[in-house]
Amino acid sequence: MPDPQRLFSRFPGAFNRESAVENSVFNPDIINALTPSDCLSILTEDREWRFSSDDGGRRTSKKATTRSRKERRQMELGFIGLGQMGSRMAIRLLDAGYSLTVFDRDEAAMAKIVARGARRASSAAEVAAASETVLMSLPTPDVVRNVVFGPAGIADSNRTTKLVDLSTTGPRMATQIAAELDKAGRISLIDAPVSGGTNGAEKGTLAVMVSGEQNAVETLRPVLSVFGKVFVCGDKPGMGQTLKLANNIIAVAALAISSEAMAMGAKAGLDPQIMIDTIMASSGGNVALRDKFPKAVLTGTFDFGFATGLSYKDVRLCVDEAEGMGVPMVVGAAVRQLMAVTNATFGADSDFTSVARVVEGWAGTKIRSRKKGRSASPWECNPAAVACGR
Repeated sequence: MPDPQRLFSRFPGAFNRESAVENSVFNPDIINALTPSDCLSILTEDREWRFSSDDGGRRTSKKATTRSRKERRQMELGFIGLGQMGSRMAIRLLDAGYSLTVFDRDEAAMAKIVARGARRASSAAEVAAASETVLMSLPTPDVVRNVVFGPAGIADSNRTTKLVDLSTTGPRMATQIAAELDKAGRISLIDAPVSGGTNGAEKGTLAVMVSGEQNAVETLRPVLSVFGKVFVCGDKPGMGQTLKLANNIIAVAALAISSEAMAMGAKAGLDPQIMIDTIMASSGGNVALRDKFPKAVLTGTFDFGFATGLSYKDVRLCVDEAEGMGVPMVVGAAVRQLMAVTNATFGADSDFTSVARVVEGWAGTKIRSRKKGRSASPWECNPAAVACGR
């Protein structure tokens, strides 16, 4: 078990990541990513240690607040939607000591979480009946609305007081749901879409974009911190959704333009790995080239972990919302069109890195890693010098 005092003395100052180190296992990858300014939550066998800084992280704080596992178990949580993201977030809550009631239409997905200690429910209403706070991670706005207001929905509950939507639904839907819940006067909506992919959901390094009533947000901060870094971006539901859509269209635009640039280079005879090494050390570096291309495009596996249909939905939502506000999205519209082609060509269940496959088809080339020692073309590339040409 890590000694919090020794750990804190080893890493002075505060930390920029409200992540937990579960099951008393110290994760150096999290610590290595931390910088001064915020706080760190560490879980030991029976306590949660939350370290904070003084003077903006310039010196070591001796302050630490604790939350016992008993207190966490007494907080009845519900979780609806156990897909790629939801299942990983639910497991993190269980590992952190929270009591959890879950529901998903997929029995196999639910069985995996129940095997980890969750209670099984037969409907969203049953989850709400057992939980003061319900969290949702669902694929589309229509599904979210149906789970809240449809037959056997959350709104039927007399027990639930807080509803946390971790999905990407767009600000209009979040605002509508919040307004309808407010009329009934029982349930407050906390808008909390997340970003960081399945890897971030598993490791607890997601960005959680939260908006809602301040007291409710602060009450739930320890829960949301289990998922990663909490960013409070407003006091009204919908503001978190706007921020999430902005993030997503930037990410997909980077993937799209990187696909075109990489296809151009590959067809010219450049080694794609040399291109990535060079661009990442230059002004064109981006998260698509850092993460998505090495894992899913250069390998030809196209399995980064996010569905084309969901990505296309997010981009559509963003462009539609912007146009509704009178904000032109010329580049965004082009990205939406490219994702529409990808969705139609490879299907909604394909990986969103398949956008590179579309570009490859149009360009008549492949963006793939090359075997070590194999010449990319008559032009020699030296990765050590990151320079190309003779």
